[in-house]
Amino acid sequence: MDKNTTVGDATGPVKKEIDYKWIVLSITTIEMFMVSVNGSITLISLPAIFNGINIDPLTSFQYLIWVLMGYSLVTATLLLSFGRLSDMYGRVKLYNIGFAIFTLGSVLLFLTPDKGDAGALELIAFRLVQAVGASFTFSNSAAILTDAFPPNERGKALGLNMMAFLSGQFIGLILGGILAFYNWRYVFLVSVPVGILGTIWAFLKLKETPLPKRARKIDVWGNLTFVGGLTIFLIGITYALLPYGQDPMGWTSPWVLASLFIGIVLLIAFPVIENRVADPMFRLSLFKSRIFSLANTAGFLSALARGGMMFLLIMLLQGIWLPLHGYSYESTPFWAGIFMLPLTAGFVIMGPLSGWLSDKYGSRWFATSGMFLIALSFLMLAMLPYNFDYPIFAIALLIMGLGNGMFGAPNIAAIMNSVPPEDRGVASGMRSMLQNSGMVISMALFFTIVIISLTRLFPPELAISLADTGAPNLIVPMSVIPPTGALFAAFLGYNPVQAILITLPHSVVASISPATIKILTGTTWFPTTLARAFMPSLRISFYIGAIISLVAAVLSFMRGPKYVHEIDEQNSEN
Repeated sequence: MDKNTTVGDATGPVKKEIDYKWIVLSITTIEMFMVSVNGSITLISLPAIFNGINIDPLTSFQYLIWVLMGYSLVTATLLLSFGRLSDMYGRVKLYNIGFAIFTLGSVLLFLTPDKGDAGALELIAFRLVQAVGASFTFSNSAAILTDAFPPNERGKALGLNMMAFLSGQFIGLILGGILAFYNWRYVFLVSVPVGILGTIWAFLKLKETPLPKRARKIDVWGNLTFVGGLTIFLIGITYALLPYGQDPMGWTSPWVLASLFIGIVLLIAFPVIENRVADPMFRLSLFKSRIFSLANTAGFLSALARGGMMFLLIMLLQGIWLPLHGYSYESTPFWAGIFMLPLTAGFVIMGPLSGWLSDKYGSRWFATSGMFLIALSFLMLAMLPYNFDYPIFAIALLIMGLGNGMFGAPNIAAIMNSVPPEDRGVASGMRSMLQNSGMVISMALFFTIVIISLTRLFPPELAISLADTGAPNLIVPMSVIPPTGALFAAFLGYNPVQAILITLPHSVVASISPATIKILTGTTWFPTTLARAFMPSLRISFYIGAIISLVAAVLSFMRGPKYVHEIDEQNSEN
């Protein structure tokens, strides 16, 4: 009897521990799935959303930029502060709050009351609410998973988590194409039941991990310089992409230049302050770890290489390749998601596998090989013409997906394994902050390259193409199409030529032959004209992405052998 009781007492806690780690994985998986579905369903449904609130794509560039970049901007600025707060007040507590706030943001988006400019501003504001909730969850999910899983299973858990994220992106693309057909509001309603389920499940099941008691306080000056500096800097970058006066971009705007200068000064002051305050929120001491510093830098460069690239690839498909192959502009957002599936497939295949193998063999070779594969895929894409053969494009996307899968989970596991348990919250926040900052800067970098090229090449290409088509009298009226408007109209699945013709006097339109009008409003003339101005900058962007990826590969190789803080520290003490 005593023997059986002893066995029961010994195995009971072990079984509970095993059960709990899978509960944690299920909750964080729900969160990753919800956030990724929301991101892709919003992206693919933007044409229906903009039509639903009566916004003209040709004049909505500023709203589109904030819908695309505002979310990442907010998460980038808040992740570090929330990671520190989670180490002070409890990771689970803040994680649960984030789930609830994200769900609230989804409800508000569904209820968006106004149309026109007011409706667009409301959409942006409610997306920022979602971003606050996502910041709470992003800054803690990796830390909570790391707390729950033993060192030899963390890569596998993070890989499964990332697979859920990519699966959510795919499902979001499909749901967006279906729901937007009925009502644009439904695309935001999808996240609500998932968010309610996740909030309740997390509140009931997640348990705080006891941390060493240590006197901590809010790092006021660190928060002010970091949040203020990064916010001002990223807002300056965002507005630099908008037209200023007669210039197609705002890099010469005094307000933009002042924002960039003030933001950089505050960000330079931030590490100086953090070296002097008693309890800093940004633990510079963590960068003394070779693995932590190199893995985070490689993660930042990975985000920098791929962040803007995803949008440019979608623009290539939606604005050029799909119309050239007979797809209507209205259907291109949906089909662009379908034709991007090899990227998702590669990630789903390699993400969990590389995470599981990195638990045994370390992250070094997986992360290094993954970034080399990504560089290879960029080079393959740079060699393609605008009217490419899809199988070659699909192979390049598959290689990119495999590379991202090989890099992602092992790199995150290496970062989280390199820090002590009491610093996992702030380490997770630092990792997520660097990744999201890389995404925002990437979009600004590659959009700038593309817009500069379009500004220089699109007007002459448009004039030549109109003359060759037999409509030289449209050169002046069509010159009102701004290059950025042309690009983002194509991104939104919208043919701007039709809209311009409607605004012209009847006499001008009547002077053009019906055959010419049919060509101009068809699915091939505008994409071909746009491609001649778009492709040179796209190739430059691909080459830059390849170089950045190669640098990240070298840094990943330099990180050294496998290291797990609690195991290696214990061994060194012994």
